[in-house]
Amino acid sequence: MNFDSAISTPIVSSAAFSYENSAEAEAIFSGNSPKPLYSRMGNPTTTILETKLAKLDDGVGAVATSSGMGAIAMVITALTKSKDEIISIGGLFGGTYSFMKQTLPRFGVKTHFFDVDEFNALENAINENTKIIYCESVGNPSLRLPNLKKIGEIASKHGIIFIVDNTITPLVVRPFECGADISVYSTTKILSGNSSALGGVAIVKAVVDGDKFHCSKYEFLKPFIKKLGKKALVGCCKKRALRDFGMSANAHSSYQTLLGLETLELRTERVNSSAEIVAFCLKENGLNVNHPSLNDSIDNALYKEQYKNGCGSMVTLDMGTKSKAFQFLDNSELLTLTANIGDSRTLGLHMASTIFSDFNEEEKEFLGITDGLIRLSIGLENPKLICEDLLECFRAVK
Repeated sequence: MNFDSAISTPIVSSAAFSYENSAEAEAIFSGNSPKPLYSRMGNPTTTILETKLAKLDDGVGAVATSSGMGAIAMVITALTKSKDEIISIGGLFGGTYSFMKQTLPRFGVKTHFFDVDEFNALENAINENTKIIYCESVGNPSLRLPNLKKIGEIASKHGIIFIVDNTITPLVVRPFECGADISVYSTTKILSGNSSALGGVAIVKAVVDGDKFHCSKYEFLKPFIKKLGKKALVGCCKKRALRDFGMSANAHSSYQTLLGLETLELRTERVNSSAEIVAFCLKENGLNVNHPSLNDSIDNALYKEQYKNGCGSMVTLDMGTKSKAFQFLDNSELLTLTANIGDSRTLGLHMASTIFSDFNEEEKEFLGITDGLIRLSIGLENPKLICEDLLECFRAVK
């Protein structure tokens, strides 16, 4: 069957692919033929998704994965070895924090954690073993904003790869313009936008002559640079992580994500605008709200300077106690209680009893998790209706 005229991307659900002859098989495995090798290393539907996602950040290439954590794990394991170190800046998603704090040390990789404004301390922590500087474009759920441009300057000064998790702010934050080398996303969130497809992606910038990738610290990249040139980071991720750990995207999820991308720009504008409206409304009505667009936010000045088009769908509330937070959430007629964000629906979740329930008090304090913290992800509903529902929830709390 010929799919050349298909408007919607074909789903190629085959796990394996045949080779015309032994010479073609050799060419495919050596990377000299673009034909598919095996779906663990790449699928035709997923390749189309990767091509589109690479353009999202003006990258030279992208590698799609089975989840957002898969993308993070792929990039970090591809770039590090035992005794290497990572500088992590700002509040992190719980899964990312536990990966860096609990899992990576089992393989000899150490992470130093700093708040978003501890520039002197983080720069002093950099040494010959530092391979990566990592941050989220918006802390999840702390909503702290990192000064991406300043961090990018530090990474460039010391010749260190800078990775930004831009899951919450596609289109509105441009990591590569701030000095990042790799951007990672959970495509499960706003990129797909409807909770139907688990996935992730790493988007990489071009490797060019004389840049940081050519220094002795990244000696392992030399074979990839020699063979793939500017797309060396794509080959590195696939050969040093995806091939052996198998965090591969599947064709059906890639297709569903492609559908989500068709409306991404419209949805992004809507939720960023609505998040500001909802945050202001709740603040005006006496709720303890956190959003960088609010004048009393610690990051309001940076928001106005570097986040002019918004910082995503998240808004947080602190109800003071777990009991009051539960009452608030359980009284809602509109909220969907779930661990996801970036959905077409407005979502809510109590943080301390769910995603961060296994963390100790010191870790919760560093990540901004209090007993009464509720994370909201504003959806596509009329913001006025969202506000009305949330205010009713607040009035019902005793």
